[in-house]
Amino acid sequence: MWETFYEEHRRLLVQGYQLLNDICPYYVDGNEDKRGKEFWTLIHDLLARELGLKELSPPYVGYYNKQNQWQGYHPSRVQMCETWMLETFDGKTSADRFVKERLSLVEIGFREHEKFLATLNANLAGNIAIAEGFDRTVTKGVGLLILGNTADAVRAKNASLNAKFQGAVNELNARFRQANCQLHYHNGFIQVSEDQTVAEEIETPFWRLVAEPKWHNVDHDMKEAIDLRDTGGRDPALYAARSLESTIKIISGEKQLTTDKEKGAHNYIDNLMGAKLIEVWEMEALKHFFTKVRNPFGHGPGAAPMPSLTDQQTNWAIENSMIWIKSLIRRM
Repeated sequence: MWETFYEEHRRLLVQGYQLLNDICPYYVDGNEDKRGKEFWTLIHDLLARELGLKELSPPYVGYYNKQNQWQGYHPSRVQMCETWMLETFDGKTSADRFVKERLSLVEIGFREHEKFLATLNANLAGNIAIAEGFDRTVTKGVGLLILGNTADAVRAKNASLNAKFQGAVNELNARFRQANCQLHYHNGFIQVSEDQTVAEEIETPFWRLVAEPKWHNVDHDMKEAIDLRDTGGRDPALYAARSLESTIKIISGEKQLTTDKEKGAHNYIDNLMGAKLIEVWEMEALKHFFTKVRNPFGHGPGAAPMPSLTDQQTNWAIENSMIWIKSLIRRM
């Protein structure tokens, strides 16, 4: 992706590091933050292990002062990440490897913070219940002024953390576009996105919709489809179709339409048709997609020629699946 290292790439790496600091700073009000220390230690260690290193940068550094005395110290994990991330490109490794490895730190950091927020969101109802119980037991003494309540504060903090992270995601994707990188961050991964219009109108809203835990398989198979497409792997359209099929099955189950007598995607599509979630022409279009795209790749061809799609057809299959998934989820 990068044959030469340009100024726009250097800026992208600096911006990526700054965004990591924004979503989870190591220092808060000049003091080491517990969550920040855990975050930077985790992402440093995860990437170092991935790259086969003990540390990303030296764990002990220093300098000689004016009296020619050595002043050494152990840098924090955030300082080690910064030293490595913002290292000057010297050409000893390829520009492609240099940029990709450093964007991996951004990817890991955003993914781990997203996991942290997912845990907070999953526990939100319980934390609100605890806060409401506390509010009920608080006695307002004379001269004591309580503005709002604890439960509202819990809701506000959770909303603020989620909004801040989504803002960082939006900015990261904007930085990718500014650097002319065909990349897009979504749900824990940085992947190739070749068309900006498709990314804004189809991909971004799609990834937001399938971020909920119940759509995990939908999210997983679509990421697999994109990875296979980008690396020249086998049958990316099959995984896009699997993602769409999982969506249809989940909706059928949640709407209590599933009878356990279904034998394939067509029967689940019939369930949606019977509940009037889709119209006849949509049912026909969905079945046609599974018949012509999923089934040939999902079954062995025997003595017949191995099925294949052109690059354009593969992109269409992925984008078509995303559009259908978006539409079906929004009808629930």
